[in-house]
Amino acid sequence: MINTSREEHAIVVHFKYNKKTLDALHALETQLSSIIQENSLGEYDGHEIAKDTNGFIYMYGNNAEHLFKAVKPVLDKTDFMKGAIALLRFGGPGASDIEVEVGTD
Repeated sequence: MINTSREEHAIVVHFKYNKKTLDALHALETQLSSIIQENSLGEYDGHEIAKDTNGFIYMYGNNAEHLFKAVKPVLDKTDFMKGAIALLRFGGPGASDIEVEVGTD
C-alpha cells in the first residue's frame, strides 16, 4: 500500500529561465510559498537551476491536484513559466503521475 502521508504527493515544474538575476524566480517562490501556506496545502521546497538556464521548482503536499489548482494561476501569469512542464505525482516514488503544460493562461 502506498503511504499517503501529508507530504507524499509532489509537483515538480521544469522550466527555462533566461533572466540575468534570480530576482524573478525568488519573487515567484515567495508567491507560491504564501499560497501553499495560507491554504494549508503542504510546502514549497525550493528550486534548482543550472548554468544553462534549466530550472526546477519543488512542491509537496497531501493532494497534488489541489496543490496544482492553487498554484497554477500564479505559474500561468509568470513570464518565464511559458511552456514549462509540471509533473504531478500522486503518491511516493513509483506512484502514478501526469505531466501538464503551464504558462498557457
